[in-house]
Amino acid sequence: MPQKAVTKNCPLQKQVEKACRGDRVALAKALSELERLGARGLAEAPELLTSEKPALRVGITGPPGAGKSTLVSALIRELRRQDLQVAVVAVDPSSPLTHGAILGDRIRYREHFLDEKVFIRSLGTRGSLGGLSASAYLMLRAFDLCDFDVVLVETVGVGQSEMDVMYVADEVMVVLVPESGDAVQAMKAGLLEIADLFVVNKADRPGADSLVRELELSAQLSAEAGQRVAEVIKTVATEGRGLEPIAQRVFTALNNRAVWEKQRQAPQRLQQEARALLRQDWEERIHRQIQQVRVAQDLLKVIPS
Repeated sequence: MPQKAVTKNCPLQKQVEKACRGDRVALAKALSELERLGARGLAEAPELLTSEKPALRVGITGPPGAGKSTLVSALIRELRRQDLQVAVVAVDPSSPLTHGAILGDRIRYREHFLDEKVFIRSLGTRGSLGGLSASAYLMLRAFDLCDFDVVLVETVGVGQSEMDVMYVADEVMVVLVPESGDAVQAMKAGLLEIADLFVVNKADRPGADSLVRELELSAQLSAEAGQRVAEVIKTVATEGRGLEPIAQRVFTALNNRAVWEKQRQAPQRLQQEARALLRQDWEERIHRQIQQVRVAQDLLKVIPS
């Protein structure tokens, strides 16, 4: 009983309760507190584990320079035309030297700053190798409580191993450009396995049609192998061309809520979330121990025998 009283009075839970009532300032503070607390945030605000109406999560991933941020900005515009409330989690790479992040994606979303039904949160990777910070898992749970219809998760530019987005998103959109290479590169990166939708952006450039054909052929081969069949769409995000089919996929998914709500409870997804949160906690503990090393003899104190 006393433990429940302590939980009730914690700053995080108060901010979460205000955020649930539509207080966007409280939501921003709650997200910052979750980033600071890590896995402990779930214990201090257990309502994060349950939501009556979770938001649809759309993951946007792809190589650096593919135009992901521009595409997200254009997609926000399409979704707002249907009066949907939209949140964005924009992940930027953290410097391995200073551990800071530029968080520059907000500049590309500037046309939505004054829209009260659009909430944008930038986030550094904090050294994560999977393209998402562990804090992203907690933040997405917070958005589920705040009446958002859609959350767009833009990951850091991926290479050939950053696949964490598949464990948080209900729809995974892989953005490529003609310069990204051929479909073999996509297969090497594992993108064919996680993508629900391929977007060939900057489709006004040479080589776009060839890449589309190769992706469509690869999708057909995946279907014959019993894997998911990814749709391929061409866009020119800077001109707003080709966004309607993407927005329509989002609307269709919103009408099939029971499907992706069930998928979220899959053990594999929950285990990956637990793995990310625990790894973050352990890495912070190890980091604190390492910071105590000043001379060679101190290594004996931090390295187990």
